[in-house]
Amino acid sequence: MSRPQPTPLAALPQRAWRGPLRIRFSHCDPAGIVYFARYFDLLNGVVEDWFEAALGLSYAEFIGPRRTGLGYGHASIDYVAPSMVGDRLTAVPLVERIGTASLSLRVHLYCGEEPILLARLVIVTTSLDVHRAIPLPADLRAAVEAYQELCR
Repeated sequence: MSRPQPTPLAALPQRAWRGPLRIRFSHCDPAGIVYFARYFDLLNGVVEDWFEAALGLSYAEFIGPRRTGLGYGHASIDYVAPSMVGDRLTAVPLVERIGTASLSLRVHLYCGEEPILLARLVIVTTSLDVHRAIPLPADLRAAVEAYQELCR
């Protein structure tokens, strides 16, 4: 299986949301390099920020009062370069696919112009009461479709 080649930051859609991410000591192993598994937690933070800043929706509202889970049916990362404590990264999520009960994102991460990683996240909407997949809520679908169109 071939690894996807990193896309230069300048080649991504200019209107795509770009979120800042600061690498802290707590993200790193004793060598000062981000521990590979910590990226999944960092990427979920990116998704939460993207909901608020780019989609205009409250991630916390989905999880809390709306009882809509936003878990991952699939998550993978292609690592390109290490990140170190003190790095200031830029995350750029792009919508890959909108399904009935899921949406797929490709999240590009950069340190300056240098690609760090490419993640694929498949977010599945579920009922937190019965723990089963449910259709994407209409407001989430509309916001993701608008973002996808903005990034074309």
